[in-house]
Amino acid sequence: MKGNHFVGHLPQNIYWGENSQDIYFSWNPEDELLNSLYQTTINGDVPQKVSLDARKALPSTRGGAYNKARTTKVYAKNGDLFLLDIAKNTTVQITNTFARESNPVFSKDEQQVFFQLDNNAYAWQIQGGTITQLTNFRKGNEKPKDKKLNAQENWLQEDQLAYFDILQLKKEQREAREAQREDLSPKRPSPVYLKGKNISQIQVSPDGRFITYILSKSPTSKRTKTPDFVTENGYLKDLNSRPKVGSPATTYERGIYDSQKDTAYLIDAQQIEGIFDKPDFLKNYVAKDSTYFPKYEKARAVIMLAPIFNEAGDKAAMVVRSMDNKDRWILSLEMETGTLKTIDRQRDEAWVGGPGVGGWNFSSGNIGWMKDDYTLWFQSEESGYSHLYCLNTQNGKKKALTKGDFEILNAQLSNDKTHFYFSSNEISPAEHHFYKMKASGGKREQITTMEGNNDVILSPDEKYLAIRYSYSNKPWELYVMPNRAEAKAKKVTDSTTDAFKAYQWREPELVKFMASDGVEVPARLYRGKGGTQGKPAVIFVHGAGYLQNVHKWWSSYYREYMFHNMLADNGYTVLDIDYRASNGYGRDWRTAIYRHMGSKDLSDQVDGAKYLTEKLGVAKDKIGIYGGSYGGFISIFALFNHNDVFNCGAALRSVTDWAHYNHGYTSNILNTPVEDPEAYRKSSPLYFADNFNKGKLVMLHGMVDTNVQFQDVVRLSQRLIELEKKNWDVAIFPMEGHGFVQSSSWADEYRRIFELFEERLKGK
Repeated sequence: MKGNHFVGHLPQNIYWGENSQDIYFSWNPEDELLNSLYQTTINGDVPQKVSLDARKALPSTRGGAYNKARTTKVYAKNGDLFLLDIAKNTTVQITNTFARESNPVFSKDEQQVFFQLDNNAYAWQIQGGTITQLTNFRKGNEKPKDKKLNAQENWLQEDQLAYFDILQLKKEQREAREAQREDLSPKRPSPVYLKGKNISQIQVSPDGRFITYILSKSPTSKRTKTPDFVTENGYLKDLNSRPKVGSPATTYERGIYDSQKDTAYLIDAQQIEGIFDKPDFLKNYVAKDSTYFPKYEKARAVIMLAPIFNEAGDKAAMVVRSMDNKDRWILSLEMETGTLKTIDRQRDEAWVGGPGVGGWNFSSGNIGWMKDDYTLWFQSEESGYSHLYCLNTQNGKKKALTKGDFEILNAQLSNDKTHFYFSSNEISPAEHHFYKMKASGGKREQITTMEGNNDVILSPDEKYLAIRYSYSNKPWELYVMPNRAEAKAKKVTDSTTDAFKAYQWREPELVKFMASDGVEVPARLYRGKGGTQGKPAVIFVHGAGYLQNVHKWWSSYYREYMFHNMLADNGYTVLDIDYRASNGYGRDWRTAIYRHMGSKDLSDQVDGAKYLTEKLGVAKDKIGIYGGSYGGFISIFALFNHNDVFNCGAALRSVTDWAHYNHGYTSNILNTPVEDPEAYRKSSPLYFADNFNKGKLVMLHGMVDTNVQFQDVVRLSQRLIELEKKNWDVAIFPMEGHGFVQSSSWADEYRRIFELFEERLKGK
């Protein structure tokens, strides 16, 4: 349970130097207090620690933009802007201020750099160094130039001017001076008042004429608080946390400022095809004697993401996502008028998602323009698996560039836009490899060959690969290889400790069992020492819902992996299932739990137990279950609904009532409690606590968990008390959040889990 102190600190945050010769990564081979930055080369030289001065001189690893020839890069670092000549390896500092300049990009003619400062757009002239403010966004409301007079005040003023010539003269002189000042003043953009809204995603079009932005308004919805009891000063501290699912949501609008016309306007979402469509689940709440109307009277709320311009700058595409999670549109955008036209619409009555498609974090997903400048490429789950598509915006023809029962995990066009580079699980959901394919589609060339997971970072010149590679029982290490299929990868790091290497870590068997609905379910199997016949078994339930743990690489649940080795050494057989809703198996698998968490995801655990007893001879009355987060939720549900199958269970940091979880994740799957209360009633263990009549449950939770909050286990505990249930315990960890940090907490937690299994499954 010491984590990296036992396993070894593995290389992470790998990135290339702009010269395509140096590779940088975070590492800690000496087990120091903090990780340090290390550097190697394309030759796989022994990594060297980067000095503080050298690190300060390195370009930023976050963002930045290249010119078309990729000879120059502009980037932001520590709130200032820099211009890097890649060939000469020389840097010019553009700004040096206490303010924070950000998001620099080259203009279409590459004579300017557009950037943001204090929520406004600016342009820096490369020749001459002049900085011009392009927008004038201001907080608050517009103030009237002249105070409006009431009828009595207006009569007095007109009467004064009519009978006193000097007053009339002074008025005319004042107005003339004001007009003269306006004529002499430089032309600047007119103010655009935000009227109490927040502004973000400011983006300048390549020609500098249009500036797009998002206006958002957050409601005053009640946020949750997490008490922190053990603090440095000895006083309790309330940690602000998230709202609950279904709370009033932030609203978004996309604005366009036209610098040529000096006007600003908002894009009308009502013009989007299908914007009034209701989701199908609402039919369940219509009375039998009522008429169902499939359209809303008011347009659905959406978020319009930043426009994507082609290289010529004359075409813009925009990804728009509905806030009810049912639609993703790709639209063409006419900048001058704000007119939208549908290029592609992906609708899913569950929720739109999948690799490269974008998700509830409002990302556009993988999308861009092809070399011809009028064809868009993007990823979609249209076929049931996430694949690459291209669509000709001139004739509307769409083409699938990849297809099959596998998923494209991430993708990018080559620098010259003639090829795609992407990772996929085409060989097997248990392996990830790197591929090259012509931009027009066709044969895919597999570049990596090492069995397991090849997490590739392509060099800027696309000639080399830095690979973060691992296998089931071999933690992540850094490799480097030329970017060609026949090349051999060279190992650069050796991170694992002598203590870790001293044990013969198992390679879990990858198996499949038949679920009750006829679907094959993948799982990892650890056979217990001494055989399986008549012996106890444990089922592990991974967390996060949409996550994969049945694979051939080093698990993110590596402590659990080591614990499973320990369980196997002690005679337990362990089954680790990629239940329905896990990642890597396509749309139908991903959405199988829509409107009912604790359905197929839970029945897969029950069918896994059946596999253990019928195929491996495990004792029927000696099966335990455990997991954390979503896995904890499933473990509780298993004890409440299937305690004839599971003898005991341990639930870590568990959701016990989905109405108390966050909006982004939960509303995808269960909609909202007000709109779809039936989904929440079916999916939350709190409502099934009365079924807990045998077996033993141990709940373990960190008290400063701001994700699945401690309130979840407290509320369920109160419910169990009121129902006079026995054979349940709670272990609290006062200084731990959702992901434990201290090895003492990990050890205490898993000691309790192990003792539960020893007591209930072995009678000790």
